[in-house]
Amino acid sequence: MWTSRRARLPWPAVFLTAVFLAGCANTPQPAPVVTRSDAPVAASPPSYHVVRAGENLYRIALERGLDYRDLARWNDLKDPDRLPAGTRLRLQPPAPEAAPEPTAAPLRWAWPVQGRVIADFDPARGRKGLRIAAPYGSPVRAAADGQVVYTGQALRGYGKLTIIRHSPALLSAYAHQARIDVREGERVVLGQTIGAVGDSDAERAMLHFEIREYGRPVNPKNYLPG
Repeated sequence: MWTSRRARLPWPAVFLTAVFLAGCANTPQPAPVVTRSDAPVAASPPSYHVVRAGENLYRIALERGLDYRDLARWNDLKDPDRLPAGTRLRLQPPAPEAAPEPTAAPLRWAWPVQGRVIADFDPARGRKGLRIAAPYGSPVRAAADGQVVYTGQALRGYGKLTIIRHSPALLSAYAHQARIDVREGERVVLGQTIGAVGDSDAERAMLHFEIREYGRPVNPKNYLPG
């Protein structure tokens, strides 16, 4: 994780919280696409979370694979930026809510940027995704169809960040952008430009890309074409 220089906590943002070309510096256009089944197996999620010092609602939502606005509503939080340590957060709705409409069609995935992978997924070393070096300003593209659920700089160490929900189980995250070209709530399609490669909160121009299943980081290469 990198040291934040410009973190801020925007409220009007949707949160829940792909990837780099493995060892290949030049990806042909259009980017290769692969279809993957969207049926991950996961244990039942916990019902509550006790807030620790330094946590905020946006990061908790990303780690749990949730939308921070849902967390705020379920817990009757008027100001998501004020979250004292020790607060017991409900991670599920207090009453049954209509589940998102399931989609039977498997997702199609493609690499989000052209460039060279400089760090692979390695959770043991704190690497929750792939890092790909690319020229500053290079287009960042949606790795699969979905809905933008967060844009902003509220998560320390991610810089300008976009998060896209692809299904009730899957999110993708695009960090260290120079700019963000989409809005929260916007529907995006595979290959659509969503921003540009930058270096905010990073040591060089690159994209940090994550895929999460129910909030848990997984190796993006398991989804992306080879």
